[in-house]
Amino acid sequence: MHKHYNGLKTAALFGVLWAVLLGLGALIAANTRSTAPIVIMALIGVGTTAYGYWNSDKIALRSMQAYPVSEAQAPQLYQMVRELSVRANQPMPRIFVSPTMAPNAFATGRNPQNAAVCCTEGILQLLSPRELRGVLGHELMHVYNRDILTSSVAAAIAGVITSVGQMLLFFGGDRRNSNPLALIAMALLAPFAATLIQVAISRTREYDADEDGSELTGDPLALASALRKIHQGVQAAPLPQDQRLVNASHLMIANPFRGGAMTKLFATHPPMQDRIARLERMAGRPLT
Repeated sequence: MHKHYNGLKTAALFGVLWAVLLGLGALIAANTRSTAPIVIMALIGVGTTAYGYWNSDKIALRSMQAYPVSEAQAPQLYQMVRELSVRANQPMPRIFVSPTMAPNAFATGRNPQNAAVCCTEGILQLLSPRELRGVLGHELMHVYNRDILTSSVAAAIAGVITSVGQMLLFFGGDRRNSNPLALIAMALLAPFAATLIQVAISRTREYDADEDGSELTGDPLALASALRKIHQGVQAAPLPQDQRLVNASHLMIANPFRGGAMTKLFATHPPMQDRIARLERMAGRPLT
């Protein structure tokens, strides 16, 4: 269900990330006459990525203090998820609820066979059944599109670039044969660029999930209406800036925090009005 434009954009952004990483590696090799540092950092990045990928569901659910619910406890939620899973020809995910009034939802898991869907108590109270179904379609498509793998790899590469940039800043090698100002600029700008590219990859995944999820539900206006309510709800009841929640925030359907211009620059979610406008165009008419 991927949109080709966003898929190509993601591939291009990954290409830029690798180019930045290889450029840093070449710079370190030229100044230290050794490629060992970047190999070591790459191995660390692969290791942390593997751990995060295989345990993504446990980490995210724990950060939101989510608890599993049975079909007897949440029959409507189960009915919606089951209907959408059958429509997508995918297995039924586990269902959790997070005990917070901040309206949000996320799906996680390395594949459809190990997926989990989590809704906050706030979003269950805020949305109508039609709007909630639109949200669930969006979240399930994150799993079906393998976005956990995409975001994990992007985070790993960005993390390696940041670590290598710090190494370059403090262990820049033979300063007599290099330009110290150039080394400092590269060490500072490379992690900044990597973070922005990682954010851009996350945003393209959100657009894909909006569009693909609306195709799954057949109701883009339901998701548009839900996003508008969620955005207003988050402004009224944002999550605290706890580091565990910050680490899991990219999984959620909406940025769970309030913030200023710099926070928005590094936000992993596209502007809400842009998402709503895209969904309205997809439906062929504005939301009333």
